[in-house]
Amino acid sequence: MNLARLAPVKLSRAKLWNSILLSTILITGCALAQTGHAGGSGSAYRSPLAFARAERLKRGINASEWFAQVYDKRGYTAEHFQSWTTADDIALIKSMGFDHVRLSVNPEPMLTREPNKIPVEYLGYLDAAVKMILDHGLAVVIDLHPESDFKARLTKDDEFVERFADFWRALAQHYSTWDADRVFLEIMNEPEFTDRYRWLGVQMKVAAAVREGAPGLTIIAAGARWSSDDELVFQEPLHDPNVIYNFHFYEPHIFTHQGATWGAYYWHWLRGLKYPSSPENAEMVAPLVPDEVDRLQMIRYGRDHWGADRIESEIKQAAAWAQRRGVPLVCNEFGVYRAYSDPEDRDAWIHDVRTALERNGIGWTMWDYSGSFGVVTKKDGKTVADDGVLRALGLK
Repeated sequence: MNLARLAPVKLSRAKLWNSILLSTILITGCALAQTGHAGGSGSAYRSPLAFARAERLKRGINASEWFAQVYDKRGYTAEHFQSWTTADDIALIKSMGFDHVRLSVNPEPMLTREPNKIPVEYLGYLDAAVKMILDHGLAVVIDLHPESDFKARLTKDDEFVERFADFWRALAQHYSTWDADRVFLEIMNEPEFTDRYRWLGVQMKVAAAVREGAPGLTIIAAGARWSSDDELVFQEPLHDPNVIYNFHFYEPHIFTHQGATWGAYYWHWLRGLKYPSSPENAEMVAPLVPDEVDRLQMIRYGRDHWGADRIESEIKQAAAWAQRRGVPLVCNEFGVYRAYSDPEDRDAWIHDVRTALERNGIGWTMWDYSGSFGVVTKKDGKTVADDGVLRALGLK
């Protein structure tokens, strides 16, 4: 339609707005007709910049218990920040073949009563850590990683959402002049929102604040319910082309979290559960669990035949979601709790997840460097790499 050839007419205010609305619908309809849906190769979501930046996030490791998950009396102190992860650790990470570090950062110690103000001393420690990572030629994801009570407030307290957005605006502005190709800002780790529609709104609000603070940096966004892959496929992309989307993968949790004292209560009973799963092994382990309902989960795990094919079928759904929408995708957490899993089974699961991600063009970040899922163990002042895990990751 050639709108320029239409004769000018006088319209009432109501008719004028109706005309504008109709034109908008027509333009949007034409765009959708060209792509078939709101995503795709011709989509406004597709950003060469975001895809180029995602190439920096192909093989990564999570640096946990440094600026987040600090549960004991050490606290968030200068001594802890300077000794928990050192330049030697970052050099080892680089030498192993990782290309980026996802740095977990608990916002609570930085959140003051004054809007847009971050304690200078704390920020100095964080800057030193980020600089140390960058100086070793690695990219860094600054991942806001609050505790559950913090996330619970976001699910119901609108003013707290605004406060969180103000904090992010200030933090993003602080890092806005850093290396835009290697510094990434992740809105929040594992949102604990059971209302996925509320999370859509909260994430949109916070992402807008991040973008105001740092116009040139790339944002990392996620789905609700602990960043799960099935929540990712519910999401629609933000109205911002410079965004990378992510999900976490620990399926099946009954294997990856056996013996864990968090999450599902019955996990702490589990010992000796094998991967790939088999009915025989599951039936042998099931009697360890007192509750019949939980024992049923064990039996199902055995009969679901969890192995490489099943894992790839799950990951393909996330890859297809990203492809349809024309957006870059990463998996920035996957791993196996070390305490009660067989090392060979753990290595097999990590290998199968890693190779499935790579076959589907998805960058990855293993959980974690030296924690309870670690690629290294630290004892008596010595850092020892787990060669089996490194081989499973395709690294040195």
